[in-house]
Amino acid sequence: MSAYDPQHALNGYEDLGGCLLCWLATVDEKGQPNVSPKEVFAVFDPQHLVIAPIASPQSIRNIQHNPKVCVSMIDVFVQKGWKLVGHAQYVGASDAAFQKYAQPLNALAGEKFKIQGVVLVRVEQAQRIVAPSYRFYPDSTTEAGQIASAMKAYGVRSANQPEDISVA
Repeated sequence: MSAYDPQHALNGYEDLGGCLLCWLATVDEKGQPNVSPKEVFAVFDPQHLVIAPIASPQSIRNIQHNPKVCVSMIDVFVQKGWKLVGHAQYVGASDAAFQKYAQPLNALAGEKFKIQGVVLVRVEQAQRIVAPSYRFYPDSTTEAGQIASAMKAYGVRSANQPEDISVA
């Protein structure tokens, strides 16, 4: 893992838009790990990530007990992403800073979810995650190839690709 650099901790996250889910890992007071998927999250500034803890009472309790967290996310088509390690705090709706931190989450969630709290993560370590093919076969693995493979595996068609209208 790279050392934390406050000037560059979240730089390079232009590919975050392709990451539709992140996984927030926390630990409870007995040391039991918990991983919870999150679909509403955003880079707040170069050192912070904000996450909407929707339906996540265990994650909130864990953060209040132990603020150490790990957040992982990948773009499932390109098969690249990030592992972020840091400290989190829960910012509730009654907190003076809530509106500031909730703004990017509200923009993402729209009417779908009412943001009632925010997990604010101060990133201390960032590590790029890539599919093993990028490391084991660097000369033949391309983003375009990974995308094509993932689209085939998931049964996804490009919006520009016509539907198969063959008649049996």
